Amino acid sequence: AFKQLVIPAVQKQVHPNLLAKEDALQHIEELILQLLNMLCVAQPRSVQDVEERVQKTFPHPIDKWAIADAQSAIEKRKRRNPLLLPVDKIHPLLKEVLGYKVDYHVSLYIVAVLEYISADILKLAGNYVGNIRHYEISQQDIKVSMCADKVLMDMFDQEEDIGLVSQCTEEPSSSGELTYDDLVRLEIAEERQYLRELDLIIKVFRHHFVSNNKIFTPQDVEVIFSNILDIHELTVKLLGLIEDAVEMTADGSPHPLVGSCFEDLAEEQAFDPYETLSQDILNREFHEHFNNLMARPTVGLYFQSVAEGFKEAVQYVLPQLMMVPVYHCMHYFELLQQLQERSEDQDDRECLKQAITALLNLQCSVERIYAKHQPRRKPGEPMYRLYSRQVRSKQLAIKRMNEIQKSIDGWEGKDIGQCCSEFILEGALIRAGAKHERHNFLFDGLMISCKANQSSRLPGSGSGAEYRLKEKFVLRKIRIVDREDSAELRHAFELIGKDENCAVFCARSAEEKASWMAALVTLQYRSTLDRMLDTVLQHEEQAQPLRLPSPEVYRFAVQDSEENIVFEDRVQSKTGIPIIKAGTVVKLIERLTYHMYADPNFVRTFLTTYRSFCKPQELLSLLIDRIEIPEPEPTEADRQALWNGDQPLAAELQRFRKEYVQPVQLRVLNVFRQWVEHHFYDFENDPELRSKLEEYITSKSMRKWVESINKIIKRKLQTQSNGVSHNITFESPPPPIEWHISRAGQVDTFELMTLHPIEIARQLTLLESELYRAVRPSELVGSVWTKEDKEKNSPNLLRMIRHTTNLTLWFEKCIVEAENLDERVAVFTRVIEILQVFQELNNFNGVLEVVSAINSVPVYRLEHTAEAVPERKKKILEEAKELSQDHFKKYLAKLKSINPPCVPFFGIYLTNILKTEEGNPDFLKRHGKELINFSKRRKVAEITGEIQQYQNQPYCLRVEADIKRFFENLNPMGSMSENEFSDYLFNKSQEIEPRNCKQPPRFPRKTPYTLKSPGVRPVRTSTSGTLKGHPVPLEREPPHKITFRSIAETEPETPASASVPTSPNTPTPPQSASSDLSSWIYLCLFHL
Repeated sequence: AFKQLVIPAVQKQVHPNLLAKEDALQHIEELILQLLNMLCVAQPRSVQDVEERVQKTFPHPIDKWAIADAQSAIEKRKRRNPLLLPVDKIHPLLKEVLGYKVDYHVSLYIVAVLEYISADILKLAGNYVGNIRHYEISQQDIKVSMCADKVLMDMFDQEEDIGLVSQCTEEPSSSGELTYDDLVRLEIAEERQYLRELDLIIKVFRHHFVSNNKIFTPQDVEVIFSNILDIHELTVKLLGLIEDAVEMTADGSPHPLVGSCFEDLAEEQAFDPYETLSQDILNREFHEHFNNLMARPTVGLYFQSVAEGFKEAVQYVLPQLMMVPVYHCMHYFELLQQLQERSEDQDDRECLKQAITALLNLQCSVERIYAKHQPRRKPGEPMYRLYSRQVRSKQLAIKRMNEIQKSIDGWEGKDIGQCCSEFILEGALIRAGAKHERHNFLFDGLMISCKANQSSRLPGSGSGAEYRLKEKFVLRKIRIVDREDSAELRHAFELIGKDENCAVFCARSAEEKASWMAALVTLQYRSTLDRMLDTVLQHEEQAQPLRLPSPEVYRFAVQDSEENIVFEDRVQSKTGIPIIKAGTVVKLIERLTYHMYADPNFVRTFLTTYRSFCKPQELLSLLIDRIEIPEPEPTEADRQALWNGDQPLAAELQRFRKEYVQPVQLRVLNVFRQWVEHHFYDFENDPELRSKLEEYITSKSMRKWVESINKIIKRKLQTQSNGVSHNITFESPPPPIEWHISRAGQVDTFELMTLHPIEIARQLTLLESELYRAVRPSELVGSVWTKEDKEKNSPNLLRMIRHTTNLTLWFEKCIVEAENLDERVAVFTRVIEILQVFQELNNFNGVLEVVSAINSVPVYRLEHTAEAVPERKKKILEEAKELSQDHFKKYLAKLKSINPPCVPFFGIYLTNILKTEEGNPDFLKRHGKELINFSKRRKVAEITGEIQQYQNQPYCLRVEADIKRFFENLNPMGSMSENEFSDYLFNKSQEIEPRNCKQPPRFPRKTPYTLKSPGVRPVRTSTSGTLKGHPVPLEREPPHKITFRSIAETEPETPASASVPTSPNTPTPPQSASSDLSSWIYLCLFHL
């Protein structure tokens, strides 16, 4: 019972955009119960007892923070319960655990401590998961992240049996060099980590210098920290620009275009602060001033009072941290060259070239300063970074650790990769008391001390190991102590184990000692520094909360509740973003342009489906309202402060503009851009809508993004006026037109038997591909093709349906009007040959048209005709029919296995959309309020997305205008009504093959030309019309495809559930005859 109350609420607050697996929550619950047992074993009866137990058992400094949180919870309890965990439910459980009545304040205190630790573990694991770009916290992630945290490892006395090797199973090493896209993605991760290092310098280290003006003067701060604030400001700006550029990447762009981000800043000379910082930090004066300052006893005592290990962190970690911006500046120069080499966009390459040119002087200056003051770095020697860069090079880290282990003779126990994640440093150190110099390897979990293996260097020696193992030190089980220089020992430091055994190592110089101490102190106290920074950031956020406008003046500021938005239980697998199940239109617009994150999947789905619950004019008005954000009203306290001459809102307004207004504005403009790019028909059909949008965006100040939208509008209008042009280059020229009896220009002679079957199939495929590719998602959502305004809302879909209807009826008519048996068998066979070519061209729609025609009642009953068809053709037809059976199972498998171009069978999509639309309500009721069922729209959008993925690749075939026109103008029914034509076909079928006749009646031939087929192999050596050509002769290819039947345009009165209609006095074809296909045809029929 206790376990169910503890963790999930904490996880949701700490990392709302991450999921935690069940095994992860279970593991944390076990740790927390272990902690609870540790607190309760002393049988506390007062808050003081619990506090003393925490001080005694918790490692420093987490004991102070846990106590502070618990005391805060007790103080705030009078106003409200500040904890997420349900104290009221846990209080009686604690009574059961302890066996005596517990004061409520004791329970409150214990729960606050448990909540703090569980949040700390989840924060650590979530940060680790974010660094490796995953979106779900697993038990493995918690163990790995805790391994790197000395404080938590000490608290729970964990055994570190998990390292980098176990982390890498999911991500094999990638071969080949990084693409532009990879570089940008990695740079964003790099900048975020770099920004955290800058935050640590400013908000933790610099803060403790600035806050004590009795010890440190403004000059001290300036000499040590130079212009680090300017560097921070530049980094925030650059990261924002790169993220915006990625978010606003146009669909036609080969990759995000970040060249302009660097060019704009370089031209503003925004990178110049790096030259000043490099000059200051690499100057001898910096080191002298810093060392003199740290030598003062008051300074050492002051930093010791801040936190355990903080003095050592200032002395050794801070100087190395101050070098990070110098390294990062040089990283920019390398990055720009790599981006320029890989950019596929000419304008972007030019921007990058201009940025490189503008930064040339800075690059020369920084490299000259660095070369002058820093020793030359050895090849492969890592630069100091507070945080691991294994995100970028996991496989390299594993390889390096394996190589080191192989070079050490006498290695025993776990592999290095099982208890370490990262190689840090190596070099020579002198072990006090040892005769020979040691070669030491430092990892994030171990320090290994070795002796050079002299025997390996002798000719003929058996061992290939370069070193012999002398000592291993598990870093979490030792303390690092700095040793002052003495006559006996210089440049020394000491490693003291828990059993008080110690090892003293001496470096060759003060510089080498500083490098070792910086690395060791970083590993020892990194988690402490991290927690100090997190505490500062949390206090900053609480001191300056993101204040939004009042919901009365800005309707998008209403708090989320079950009355206005509901989420699915799962999140998006690759981003961790919540998935919306239902919401009001205002809430959907808010999430469409959410300030906390971009959600491209939601934008895509929304713009595809919004017309089912909102008109385009209404959407534009809502988006304009969304972008016009009023500033928060000052409170009474703010007004009083303003009256006194203070500026209480300045910091809050700055945060509001940066974290709310700017992201929302960018995301609204992104929605505008996606709207005009992918759904321009909304603006084609409503010029007033377009004018309103153009007028509005022209007034906005975000020049780059506004220009991008205007360019798209201009391009769309130009395409509209000039007609659609497809500038596509094929690998080979299209095949020549195939002719049979009818020749080019002899339009009056065109019919089924006079045109070449290959060319009939090709020209029909081209026509049907054009019709398929013209269908827009908006013609499908809401089943609008079945409703009153279908001609206006679904013109392209109806054109395709009508073409299918006419072609299917034409095939039927050609067969039953061939009265002579030989002619009829030839016509029937010719239709199957056309089906064969449809199969070769992956025209599934055409295949189904043929199958539908042959399965129609007037044709299906012609047994004598079917018997006379060659067996080979019968087999082809039967295999094509199989594709439409068993819910189109074989067809769907075939569709997934082929490469475009193709023409899928549209009927399945329409069936699935109709089932989704009819099987799910438009609105969900929550607390008496109706919310738009967006889950339903998402399902429909998934179907339209599948349709769209086959709309991009055209066929490499020539259009023959006359043949195309012939099929566009097919009118098999003439002036007859549908019922009259149906009766005509059936009566004609009865006439040529009366029911139960043993021999069909004889009729004279009508055609003067030969009935012999020209075959389905091209006469000339050419491609088949696909990009691949005919790999195998068509006659031998297994048939793959399917068909569909005529679709009426009028709305019959028959309900959708009615049985298949038949002609008078005619039995229905057996169920086995393509029953799934028939069910689709009539489903569409009854909805038209």
